Order: sequence, then structure tokens, then C-alpha cells
Amino acid sequence: MPADEPLFPGIRACVFDAYGTLFDTSSAAERLRSRLDDRADALSAAWRTKQLEYTWLMSLMGRHVDFMAVTSWALDFALEQTGITADAQLRADLMDQYRVLDAYPDARGTLETLKKAGIATAILSNGSPEMLRSATVTARIGTLLDYVLSVESVGIFKPHPRVYQLAVERLGVVRRQICFVSSNGWDVAGAACFGFPVLWVNRTGRTAERLPTGPSATRPDLKSLPELIGLS
Repeated sequence: MPADEPLFPGIRACVFDAYGTLFDTSSAAERLRSRLDDRADALSAAWRTKQLEYTWLMSLMGRHVDFMAVTSWALDFALEQTGITADAQLRADLMDQYRVLDAYPDARGTLETLKKAGIATAILSNGSPEMLRSATVTARIGTLLDYVLSVESVGIFKPHPRVYQLAVERLGVVRRQICFVSSNGWDVAGAACFGFPVLWVNRTGRTAERLPTGPSATRPDLKSLPELIGLS
């Protein structure tokens, strides 16, 4: 490919995962670090891991609850695993913080660039509509998104293909013209298997998944996305 050609040609829309990609899932515990007995990092890691595991388990069991429910279950598990004694107020405060997570510093600028260039933008997330509304308002990115899509519309979590199909249907764009962007390796694999060109935003230097499908490109943050799709 010539140097002046984009890695992702013909893109008309960019669809973003929310948690870990646009929003920093560690910020909930970080804000309450002084109340977590120096175990904020351990709690955050266990909370996120179990949250994802519960989405996969619920999907495999053919049952569905919204993302706030699995987030609550995962928090209870993580508190016990890390040995943190949380009263009702601390637990409620942690859950409240998850509704208003910090956006990564590169999120707003990247979305602004895409919006100005006429590229459609969307979130496609496991998050419930209420969670996503709170997060986008707090991050001041709601006006930069054409769609905020939740798995609640299809009743199953990612990486089920029905979730990715939701983006195709709502945006009215064929899958090869949608650049899917995620920081989660399992989500990247699912989106690539579905047929999206995928950018893996590997913010923390994670090892690549050993699965048959994977990203078309890997970058450490969102800043290079406009260039990858041909925006100067």
C-alpha cells in the first residue's frame, strides 16, 4: 500500500466500545482511593475482570440482565476477594462513581476531529442506556456522537454477532465501511470475526489474544485514528 493511502480506506463511520476505550474503568476506585486501604488498584482490577466474566457467563447461560446488575455483582465479588470491608455508603459511592467515569484525555479530541470531517460516530457498548447517558454527559462528548447504542436493544452481551449487527442497522453503513475501535482484546476478536475493520487501542501493553480473528491495526491510544482512516 502506498504511504499516502490510509490503512482503513473507505470508512464512513467509527464505532467505539465505551468502557476501557473511551471511559477509564479504573477511575471509579481511584476517586475513592483514600477509603480503600491502599487496595484501590486491586479492587479495580478484580471488579473489571469479574464484570466481564459475568457478561460472558450470562450470555452462555441464555439469560440477560443489564450491565449495572453485573457491575453490582462483580463489585461484591471484588470487595470480598480484596478483603475490603465496605459499608453500605462506600459500596453505594463506588457504584455511583461507575456511572460517571472519567473519559480518557484523547477521547474528546478524536471525536471532534471525526465529527468535523463528517464521519459518523457511535458508541456500541455492553452498558445500559442509563449508564451510557450518565457517562457521555459527564465526559461532555454526547454532542459528538451520532448514536449511543446499548446491547439492551438485542438482549445479549458482546461479543455476540447480534450486537455488532446493531451498529450496521442503526448507522445504515455496510460493515466494511465501519471502523470498530476497542481496547478489549476479546471485543476486537468478536468485531473482526463479524467483519469490521478493527483498531485495537492497546492502552496498557496487553498481550494479543491468540484467536483466529484480530485487529487490522494496533495503537496505544486514539490519537492516530483520524490518520488511519485518511483524515489529514
